Amino acid sequence: MKSKPLVMDHFSMVHTSFIVDFRFANNITILTGDSGTGKTLVFSFIRECMAVNPKLLCINYLDYQSDIRDMISRADGKLVVIDNADILLDDDTRKYISLDDKNQYLIIGRNPKNLFATKENLFELVRKRVGEQTEFTIKEYL
Repeated sequence: MKSKPLVMDHFSMVHTSFIVDFRFANNITILTGDSGTGKTLVFSFIRECMAVNPKLLCINYLDYQSDIRDMISRADGKLVVIDNADILLDDDTRKYISLDDKNQYLIIGRNPKNLFATKENLFELVRKRVGEQTEFTIKEYL
C-alpha cells in the first residue's frame, strides 16, 4: 500500500558523531533488517528528539504494559515511531495502523503481517562512515 507521507517526508538530526537522514516515500515505512544493524540505536536518537518535536510519538519496550492502540488513536498529526513492533503490536493494532488517516508511521521490526504492506513499504537501514561521523539512511528493501 503506497500513500504519500501525512506528517513529514524528511527527518534529519545529528547526535554526537551520528547523523540520521531519512526520506519517507510512504505513510507507513517498515524498517527491517538483521540484528545489530543500528535500528534500535536510531530509534533512541529519534526518541530524544520527541522532547522538542511535537510531531513525534515514540513507542518501544518501555510501553509494553500500555494500551498501544489507545496511545496511537489519541495521536493526531504525529510521526509514530515504534521499535520492536513485531513484539509490541497485536493484530488489531496493526489493522488500526493500516487504516489510520491521521498519523504517519515508522515501524521498526521484522514482521509486517496485517499491515497491508507491499514491497513499497519495506526499507532497510543503511550505515556509512562520512569522515568522523556515521550516517544512517534508509533504502528500499531488496
